Amino acid sequence: MKLVEHFKHGLDAPICLTWELTYACNLACEHCLSSSGRRDPRELSTDECKAVIDELQRMQVFYVNIGGGEPTVRSDFWELLDYSVDHNVGVKFSTNGVRLTPERARRLAATDYVDVQISIDGATAEVNDAVRGPGSFAMAYRAMENLADAGFENFKISVVMTRHNVGQLDEFKAIADRFGAQLRITRLRPSGRGADVWNDLHPTTDQQLQIYDWLVANGERVLTGDSFFHLNALGSTPLPGLNLCGAGRVVCLIDPVGDVYACPFAIHDQFLAGNVRNPGGFESVWRTSELFTELRQPQSAGACSSCSAYDACQGGCMAAKFFTGLPLDGPDPECVRGNAELALAAVGTQGARPAPDKDHSRRSGRASRAVGLGMPSTLSIPTASSRACDTSPLTDLR
Repeated sequence: MKLVEHFKHGLDAPICLTWELTYACNLACEHCLSSSGRRDPRELSTDECKAVIDELQRMQVFYVNIGGGEPTVRSDFWELLDYSVDHNVGVKFSTNGVRLTPERARRLAATDYVDVQISIDGATAEVNDAVRGPGSFAMAYRAMENLADAGFENFKISVVMTRHNVGQLDEFKAIADRFGAQLRITRLRPSGRGADVWNDLHPTTDQQLQIYDWLVANGERVLTGDSFFHLNALGSTPLPGLNLCGAGRVVCLIDPVGDVYACPFAIHDQFLAGNVRNPGGFESVWRTSELFTELRQPQSAGACSSCSAYDACQGGCMAAKFFTGLPLDGPDPECVRGNAELALAAVGTQGARPAPDKDHSRRSGRASRAVGLGMPSTLSIPTASSRACDTSPLTDLR
């Protein structure tokens, strides 16, 4: 039996899981999948986080992807990182670079079982800052310089692909090569604040082909996870990465208050499986939740059953379908064969698109708007604050 067939039926423990430690963030990225900004006062305490790590060690989880929000603004972040490593649970954490000083970079470079992922969404400040906020490119670049200077080899540079940066793929790769890092590209999902800007930012049909061709040529040196398996319908050359939606089967998400979701890109009550604070903790949620049990059953190809490319693309991304109002057994909204066009048009007329039900944004109200490449979006960022979630993105650059 192929390994992917085992994955379809779920594993005793996730290969890895995503853990959003906090919703606090010093930035306000337009496409943030968790609508981060403000800290949730109910977030897990230090001791509760350590108890989760103890569980992951017992379950032999290989590593955790720690994110947020901006995880490093938690005052106990470095303590939790050390605790995880000491308990044989590797850590890969994503950061915008706000707290990666030269001293911290040197300490990370001397620590085993830790990987760092710096997030940028443009190879230039103009493109990046239009989405992530003024000064964010310079901040991330400084963090990359600090890691490289400290001798931290092969850290990751993570890029969410948008219609404004697809043409910069070679430039992203050049930045990674310059710092001895590895490029990781991921797919834009219409989750969180991404739902507000998805129509403006998700790559066009021609750009999807451009991404596919670029990955065919460069994929062996670029990480993609399970982001682009829907593009396999474009040709006979399979892309690297997991050709399967692993939600509730091999991956899941723990959010800052301990809620466990099937998918890191589907933070919505419909995909909520339980909470680590409940009796039995995370292990009970993973092994006995009704939602995960259902996801591990054989799945119908639904409307895609007659498509010759179904085995190659597996129907695409569950989260992308859900947040665009498409049925979960229907075609991906970015189906490269155009099979979702009529369904998306019907959603537009029926107003059936579900809204994200979690919002930790600092701004008041949520209005869909275009994201252009003129002046970067103006953010309401305080120049000084004692609250970690209100830290200016320029603080460590002054």
